[in-house]
Amino acid sequence: MAEPRPPVRRRDLEAVEIDLLAEGIYEAYGFDFRRYSRPSFRRRIWRRVEAEGLSSISELLARVLHDPPCMQRFLSDLSVNVSAMFRDPAFFRVFRAKVVPLLRTYPFVRIWNAGCSTGEETLSVAIVLKEAGLYDRTRIYATDMSEATVEQARTLTYPINKMREYTANYIEAGGTRSFSEYYAADGERVMFHPSLAENVVFAQHNLVTDRSFNEFHVILCRNVMIYFDRVLQEHVHKLLYDSLTHFGVLGLGGRETIELVSHRDAYVPLDETARLYRKVA
Repeated sequence: MAEPRPPVRRRDLEAVEIDLLAEGIYEAYGFDFRRYSRPSFRRRIWRRVEAEGLSSISELLARVLHDPPCMQRFLSDLSVNVSAMFRDPAFFRVFRAKVVPLLRTYPFVRIWNAGCSTGEETLSVAIVLKEAGLYDRTRIYATDMSEATVEQARTLTYPINKMREYTANYIEAGGTRSFSEYYAADGERVMFHPSLAENVVFAQHNLVTDRSFNEFHVILCRNVMIYFDRVLQEHVHKLLYDSLTHFGVLGLGGRETIELVSHRDAYVPLDETARLYRKVA
């Protein structure tokens, strides 16, 4: 007769629930969170459990499987929604100084802002290119895994109380105009001029499960892969590599690196501090 299994510790049960949730979402919806950084994934799970008024991860699993709007809310939690106009101004100063001159050599420029969140970084890039006289011959693809987040980005609207921070960032990033020229206030919100989105394609795209869809001169995937484990980072880096033109530029976040991925020798630093790299092989 087989020996009875020892009781599972409460913490182990939570790990089992998280695995089941990730597997259930993958099977039902095709979103693969099985290789996400576990601490980050766990925090977002419990945030949604509490927001839904539930008491366990198992209850959340049942709800997301049978209630697609709940799944959309959970996707918004998992999307990287911490953003700001000209966030990390030093990055944009380097982008103006070292990337823009390279883009001038192309008759038409394609840029992919992967993990665009609610669109602040995309609009920041659009402004830089407008001020450089390059926007009219540029197409920017702004993607995020959450359709709800992409829909918010399409509105071009943000809280008016963010404008002081965004203006300071813009000035520090080397802006050449008055930042207020780019938006109009409407009560507690502002709307950025639709001309900034004329050459932007906002679309849903999952870096984990979807394929490359074009070839780009610049890919910005900043502060996205810090939420992935090493295996998933390698997978996404291959996708980015395959999507870059020869001599294309890859921009990562300040806490991200190419040093630990297999394609590292295919890049040379354009500016190591700004995490900008050029594909040379």
